[in-house]
Amino acid sequence: MVVGKSALFEETRERGDWNMTARVFNVLFLCVGNSARSIMAEALVNRYGAGRFRAFSAGIAPSREVDPFAIDTLKLHGLDTDSLRSKHWQEFVTPSAPPMDFIISVCEVPAPEIWMYWPGNPVKAHWRIADPAAIDGSVLEQRNAFRRALRELENRVRLFLLLRHEEAQELSQFVQSYGAPSA
Repeated sequence: MVVGKSALFEETRERGDWNMTARVFNVLFLCVGNSARSIMAEALVNRYGAGRFRAFSAGIAPSREVDPFAIDTLKLHGLDTDSLRSKHWQEFVTPSAPPMDFIISVCEVPAPEIWMYWPGNPVKAHWRIADPAAIDGSVLEQRNAFRRALRELENRVRLFLLLRHEEAQELSQFVQSYGAPSA
């Protein structure tokens, strides 16, 4: 179940890491179709990371629309869906696009050919999330798959949002200056 914004806000404030004048970090969630997982991650970060993180999502081969099960699942958990739409990743490499600090792939298989040489060299991560849209079963099975994906994304987003502002700043600056450490 998705936790309320106030719980994450208070948790961050208690650590002394909440600074309304601090820089807001841009996060891009990438997936193939940008119709479910990346959309749900975008909604979660924009709700619970507001004031610290601003999320976007995009796809390698975006769908024409956001999956209706993703919209229903987000609404069921009280998350805003009004501004959500499927987008192509190329929207985010134009000169007028916001610079990304973090790029997180949420597909089962990452697409390094796209994100490895991203402008500004943002911090990159891969969260392997099973595709709920790939479930070919009853409506109940499909809804459950979307709920599982949202729960898993919420757990990862909650951990991501625990990054202190200084830590996020240092990590972003290090990667932009020196490149990502080799594995």
